[in-house]
Amino acid sequence: MCGIAGLLGSDGDDAEMAYSMASLLNHRGPDGTRSWSEPCSQGGVGFGHTRLSIVDIAGSDQPLFSDDGCVLIMNGEIYNHQTIRNQERGFSFRTKGDGETILAAYHSRTDDFSWVQRLDGIWAFALWDPNRERLILCRDQLGVKPLIRTVTEEGTLLFGSEVKSLRAHPGHKPTLDMDALVARIAYEYPLDETTLFQDVYSVQSGTMEIWKLAESGAILDEKHRWVTNNQRSNSENWTISQDAPTLLESLTSSVADRLMSDVPLGIILSGGLDSAMVAALAHEASERTGYPLPACWTVAESEDNPDWVAAERVCSALDLQHHQHILEEGAFEDSLPNLSWYGEDLDFTVLFFQPLFEKMSESVKVGLCGQGADELHAGYPRYKNLQEHRNQIRSRLDACDHPFANKLISGKIDQPGWRTNHNPENCFSDLETTLDYELNHGQLTNFQLRLVDRHSMAHGLEVRVPFLGSSHLAASKRLPTQWKLSGGIEKVALREAASLTHLPKDIVHRPKLPAGRATSPTMIDNLLNELKGHAADYAHDIPSISGMFGGQPEISLGLRLFRSMHLVDGGLGRHGKDLMTLLEDVD
Repeated sequence: MCGIAGLLGSDGDDAEMAYSMASLLNHRGPDGTRSWSEPCSQGGVGFGHTRLSIVDIAGSDQPLFSDDGCVLIMNGEIYNHQTIRNQERGFSFRTKGDGETILAAYHSRTDDFSWVQRLDGIWAFALWDPNRERLILCRDQLGVKPLIRTVTEEGTLLFGSEVKSLRAHPGHKPTLDMDALVARIAYEYPLDETTLFQDVYSVQSGTMEIWKLAESGAILDEKHRWVTNNQRSNSENWTISQDAPTLLESLTSSVADRLMSDVPLGIILSGGLDSAMVAALAHEASERTGYPLPACWTVAESEDNPDWVAAERVCSALDLQHHQHILEEGAFEDSLPNLSWYGEDLDFTVLFFQPLFEKMSESVKVGLCGQGADELHAGYPRYKNLQEHRNQIRSRLDACDHPFANKLISGKIDQPGWRTNHNPENCFSDLETTLDYELNHGQLTNFQLRLVDRHSMAHGLEVRVPFLGSSHLAASKRLPTQWKLSGGIEKVALREAASLTHLPKDIVHRPKLPAGRATSPTMIDNLLNELKGHAADYAHDIPSISGMFGGQPEISLGLRLFRSMHLVDGGLGRHGKDLMTLLEDVD
């Protein structure tokens, strides 16, 4: 994993600027920063890259170059890179790494996008083709790896792994996007390709953008959706005896693929079903691939915490090495500014992520986690009462005085970054519609995956997501609705697959708990109680949305801290200040 940044425009031929943009992502790539640039007919292009060395440690510094002049920077992993190498023996490989296979696949292309379909992995990349003078920006199927971009008033395209990288360029000033903020507070995650920053958008997952330079500056010339929306294709019949082993095998192969590494690797173990299943398949995956058996990491606020106890049960039953860490008193207050700085959002109740990933990164560079299972297998409690969920979102929108709330209710949005009708009555009408919506329009990519990517990479730790591997994704799509949620039991089919492993039965049947509050409920409640007066005051910072914060004091605090960290002083120079200074130092 790495951090990427770059620019295309009249001032694009500026390697120093590309280097400065990448330097704001040093946390993503502590093993080195490099840059490159070259002129073209209407200006120039520049790339910056910070590297976290995982595969081909000594030989795959980026940018990567091909004999025909193409240049690549990428963040992610191509799990089938050896297969592509074997297929492209006519390509002149210069490294032993996985990233170079993107250049090889592009070199042998027959059209503008099907070559990307050969890649199996997680990625965000920028590829410059000097012969056609075009820049390609591309993300993996589900948007596991981030890629954002904006265009300055002067027409320069800026892009990067995180929004903070854009601030190195004088043409970009971070500004709050009120429309995106209204949606974020109401739905609890950013929607479609929006970010909380005005005119800054994510490249859509499963999409390739082709940018060129014209007299007016950088323009989006073509956009190719190289995957179909992740719609479900439910089979009519699913039986435990025949299909549970197939479902389990799909996850086992995904875990095996994600052991690919030339550096130590571990498992993020919460004690819940999802991460426990990853741990349960580690022995088989290690035997298949020859990669070392991973150890597990767990943090909690006390040794009697249910997550802590469950994680111990898992490791004991599976004979896995277990690293455990009790959160220190005051850890949350100390880490809250970091959570805002690296997360670039309003998150609050996942404070344990920072100490977990910091501790884990002391021993390993790569982790496996259980994310994605809830979206595929209907794991969230809200899926059990969709009417209540619809009412909650609608009540927040009704309490909002900003005009964009009415656009969300009406479903009539025609502006950049928005793709669909977001009326809650339509989006959450039934379980299948809800799962498709959350898989494709924000919950997975803009919230869950963003959380783990930003907060793990804050400590130079790459996290991989086996549940979102192509084999398990395909198998989960075929599950009938009643094998996802039935009789108030979530993840019905997944639990049947889990029962075929060596996991204890109480772990297999353990109910879903919210990650942050399950791991550190007392610490979170204490911090909220300590700051509740401030949260009530901050709810009135922006009058048009003040009514939306009812029952969400953590969002009021999160927004105040977000504004302080990312908007005040141009979003630079704020990192490192204490929490109360940051909360009070906002216009």
